[in-house]
Amino acid sequence: MATLVLISLGAACVLAWGVGLWVVCKHFLTTEIPAAISHPVRLRVLDCLCLLAVTWGTILEKLGICSMPRFVQFIHDLPPVREDPDLVVTDLHFGTVLVRLYRPRAASSTRRPGILFFHGGGNIMGSLKMYHGICSRLSKESDSVVLAVRYRQGPDYRFPIPLRDCFVATVHFLKSLDTFKVDPARVVICGDSLGGGLATVICQKLLNRPDLPKIRAQILIYAASQALTFQHPSYQEYSKVPLLSRNFYFYCWCHYLGISPSWESVVMKGAHLPAKVWAKYGKWFSLENIPEKFKKRSHQLMAPTSLNEDAYLETSVILDVSNSPLIAEDDIISRLPETCIVTCENDLLRDHSLLYKKRLEDLKVPVTWCHMEDGFHGVLNTIDLGYLYFPCSRRIMNVIVNFVKGL
Repeated sequence: MATLVLISLGAACVLAWGVGLWVVCKHFLTTEIPAAISHPVRLRVLDCLCLLAVTWGTILEKLGICSMPRFVQFIHDLPPVREDPDLVVTDLHFGTVLVRLYRPRAASSTRRPGILFFHGGGNIMGSLKMYHGICSRLSKESDSVVLAVRYRQGPDYRFPIPLRDCFVATVHFLKSLDTFKVDPARVVICGDSLGGGLATVICQKLLNRPDLPKIRAQILIYAASQALTFQHPSYQEYSKVPLLSRNFYFYCWCHYLGISPSWESVVMKGAHLPAKVWAKYGKWFSLENIPEKFKKRSHQLMAPTSLNEDAYLETSVILDVSNSPLIAEDDIISRLPETCIVTCENDLLRDHSLLYKKRLEDLKVPVTWCHMEDGFHGVLNTIDLGYLYFPCSRRIMNVIVNFVKGL
């Protein structure tokens, strides 16, 4: 019996070392670290840790033990949260939607700003616990009431469930501002990555709700604003940069929208949408809308090949404005509130924000834009990671806090 145990332990150690070695090799073979990144070794370590979690999750999924997304979420939630004595943090339910409320403990003679925060993670990762440090800092430093929404996500839930949960929580919060002592004239919707896309969509939806307080501003942190194309410069230049490679983004794209990954080659060629779609929305996707300084190489949008009808039928959900707020009509975009946009240079989704920024500015919506030359997708989440901290995360937080204070 003891021999069997020793053999099992030995096999487990060999497997663990083997997986670790495979992850390191894969990282160095498939990853590119741009010269602009201030701490390349830290990013390599961070990427290897993320890849290790995904790899073990994939192994467990193939063994039928648990899904990869659920394992990654479990790993990300392992570190304990750090409580701030200057804040009161409360978990609540708005209907069936779990939310976490952050309020400064000190009394205030006036009503505070209110910030609705939708976390990112591509519907694969991200949670209230993972974003606890970010929301705590945001509440304390901006002296605001922050409501973080725990929308349902993968592997069990896909579009439109996350959006519906965020909308339900938003409406409930807007109807309860007196309860939380929030100034109805200073309510902000904020999100990063997928959460930024959700924030954008909800701001658009609320334009037709005169029964609710108006949103004062939206804060979009390297937000996803369209799901139609993968051909813009940032996709080509940063397809192998952590923490969001093109392969992983496509996985998240398929998972969130319920689209089969087998359509990858068709989608990458632009053959999943008919010419009439490109003709209708091309003016908003044109490379001319991206400043020249962001085109480090010669780029040209690939002319779509003949339409794949089957792919179109299965991927047409991307034409829903709820998945591609960039293509909303001018009448909607022009009525949006003041917007703060944060972009990172070394980010696959950089051009999402640049294109959306252009649409807002063309329609006279006030935009505060901050671009991080040394930033990468997900960098804000390193603000509490100790050795893996990137100074860029602190600068992004400062931008958000100062914007809120200036409202």
